[in-house]
Amino acid sequence: MAVITRERSVVDRPPPVPRRDYSKWARRGPLLPALIFLIIVTQLPFVATLVISFMKWNSLDPGSRGFAGFDNYVNVFTDPDLRSSVVNTIVLTASVVLISLVLGLGLALLLDKKFKGRGLVRTMLIAPFLVVPVAAALIWKHVLYNPEYGLFNGILNWLGFDAQPDWISTMPMSAVVLSLVWQWTPFMMLILLAGLQSKPIEPVEAATIDGASSFQIFRYLTFPHLRQYLELGGLLGSIYIVQNFDAVFTITSGGLGTANLPYMIYQTFYQAHEYGEASAAGVIVVAGSIIIATFALRTVSSLFKEEKR
Repeated sequence: MAVITRERSVVDRPPPVPRRDYSKWARRGPLLPALIFLIIVTQLPFVATLVISFMKWNSLDPGSRGFAGFDNYVNVFTDPDLRSSVVNTIVLTASVVLISLVLGLGLALLLDKKFKGRGLVRTMLIAPFLVVPVAAALIWKHVLYNPEYGLFNGILNWLGFDAQPDWISTMPMSAVVLSLVWQWTPFMMLILLAGLQSKPIEPVEAATIDGASSFQIFRYLTFPHLRQYLELGGLLGSIYIVQNFDAVFTITSGGLGTANLPYMIYQTFYQAHEYGEASAAGVIVVAGSIIIATFALRTVSSLFKEEKR
């Protein structure tokens, strides 16, 4: 009976209350001020912008302020200037990203080979990405494109050509695209170079022994391995180029059919004083960036999963 009673007392005893793990909060606690600061700086202004985007608000006519519903969003896609700025944003982003990826892939393949002075060449190729965007746009506008003392016309004059074209007025969109390609090609090169250096060497050596050519190795081994790195570079580049304002504002001032959506937001807000319409356009830019960033994060997570395997 004593044994049975002892067993019953053990069974009927309530389970012990788990001890709270305060170590997790001790590690997370110091991060709370930074999180609160981030929310105040980024999320609260976005919520305010979202609210203003549903309002009719012109600072030159304070009496007409009121709720506008989705009228501001409709105006963004029906107004000819704003609609053309959306098209210009797509064209500018696609052109810069695609050209930068192609050039970055070529440079990454070059730097993946061992040659004397490779470190110096790599440092020089990375330099354009480290230049401040406004400074880079000013370099292209005054040092390269200027029709009187620009480098491009100086080269044409040195080669014996009498033509001294005004590059910005004759090819405005291409002028903006070239300046951004110059700055973003090193970024693509770094991502693709990291992909090349993570490529397993055993399949390449086996293919070389079997007599595969360099093109076949690139086509069937290197390029499939770089697919996700190409996607990552394209997605990250798109996030930044969609929001680009510096090059358009500095080189063409949004004229000659080069105004993109960020520039039109600036013009609508500061010149037309249409706060509601400008906020609606800004929300559209943020929504597009979030969609692109979602795909970028998925690509990054898939890369980490492959490394774990």
